[in-house]
Amino acid sequence: MKLLHSGKVRDVYEDRGDIVLVASDRVSVYDVILPTPIPDKGKILTQLSLWWFEQLADIVPNHVVSATDVPAEFEGRAVRCRKLKMVQVECVARGYLTGSGLKDYQARGEVSGVPLPPGLVDGSRLPEPIFTPSTKAPLGQHDEPITFDDVVAQEGAEVAGELRRITLAVYGRGAELARERGVIIADTKIELGWAADGTLVLGDEVLTSDSSRFWPADQWEPGRAQFSFDKQFVRDWATGTGWDKQEPAPEVPAEIVEITRARYVEAYERITGKSW
Repeated sequence: MKLLHSGKVRDVYEDRGDIVLVASDRVSVYDVILPTPIPDKGKILTQLSLWWFEQLADIVPNHVVSATDVPAEFEGRAVRCRKLKMVQVECVARGYLTGSGLKDYQARGEVSGVPLPPGLVDGSRLPEPIFTPSTKAPLGQHDEPITFDDVVAQEGAEVAGELRRITLAVYGRGAELARERGVIIADTKIELGWAADGTLVLGDEVLTSDSSRFWPADQWEPGRAQFSFDKQFVRDWATGTGWDKQEPAPEVPAEIVEITRARYVEAYERITGKSW
């Protein structure tokens, strides 16, 4: 296999005309890779994505060719995929207000150009899910929020409309299934690309603990930071160290690693109903 790209979390290889996507145990916060891996993280993300791809197959086709026809050393953490020409937009859906969306709302009363009603707080459920795209920044740089009109200018009105429609449909299906299992999906990011036949295809990962915010529904309480089953825990730890969010990042203590891994596992088990 030929290594094409090593990202923050995934390594991308070319093999027999396909792409082999390998999820590592690396974890990144604020676009910086932490020096300490989270054991099993790559396998958990891969298996959760594969479960979601099946649940979403009637909404949008995906890039998966095989989850078993991969090199033995990558078993469980790799997926053989179709080659796609990725759309240069990070497609984000938000059903709840938090994170960078909350900061934008507090500053301007809107998120990515979408106006929101007054009086919302951290963790508020939005009147309806919204499409809040961002740029697709190179490794080590930050994605920046853009408006739907920016997407139209870049991709054309028809493609922009499809990106928004698919993103909100994926979020809607995911949020519904997760809620039935006691999990709130506050927001999520997906990536779409063009297949050789000209269809828009879901790629990368989908509805995982790295690409989404997962909250236990029975603990949701607007007006405060929520308990999370995603990497927000390690992000909060990193912030609390006083780290300046620049390389090099601090080593992650063993107890933080253990708790983070447990939260990834719990998200997988709650959502899929399977034991890890």
